[in-house]
Amino acid sequence: MNNLLLEINNLNHGYNEHLSTLDDINLTISLGERVSILGPSGCGKSTLLRLIAGLEKPRSGCIKLNGSEVSSADYLLPPEERKVGLVIQEKALFPHLSVYENICFGVRKSNDKNIIAGDLMTLLKIDTLKNKYPHEISGGEQQRVALARSMAPNPGLLMLDEPFSALDKDLKENLYEETSRIFLERNITILLVTHDLREAEIMTSKQIRMDKGKLI
Repeated sequence: MNNLLLEINNLNHGYNEHLSTLDDINLTISLGERVSILGPSGCGKSTLLRLIAGLEKPRSGCIKLNGSEVSSADYLLPPEERKVGLVIQEKALFPHLSVYENICFGVRKSNDKNIIAGDLMTLLKIDTLKNKYPHEISGGEQQRVALARSMAPNPGLLMLDEPFSALDKDLKENLYEETSRIFLERNITILLVTHDLREAEIMTSKQIRMDKGKLI
């Protein structure tokens, strides 16, 4: 049985023909793996996640999810059809929606919303915040909501882009431990990008370095 979830072959990307942001990227991630890409700001980590999510098209090479091609220079499967989740450092919650409504936003089956949102709010210890709005809760609580919202549609791959970088050190440590336990217990496939070695070591079992658009 093939348990390969993500396969990236000879991926290249750039915003013009003279500048490459990603250079010949090759990467595979299997179901249940927790992988991090470590590197300095501007090395191409976030761009790689955007390509996997379908927010940008590669210059060449291809991306496959569950054995099917989703991105190439000639083809781009829409993001909403990819079954991937993305949590970014800015949190990006909808300010006019409550915590509950934010979490439910990506759940298509209305009958499942209460069960899924309730389960995730309990799991991430935000059940008391159900009817609050983003401006009424702390930065750490907002990031828990963002994580719950990304997990709600049950993505095959959950991608995390420096998710805790804006939080203070003690809060970060707590969230590292809590979220890594949840990912492990639920066998969630993770791709984390970060510049923080400690975050990578706690939250993932495999670390890969990136520099100047290349995996090294």
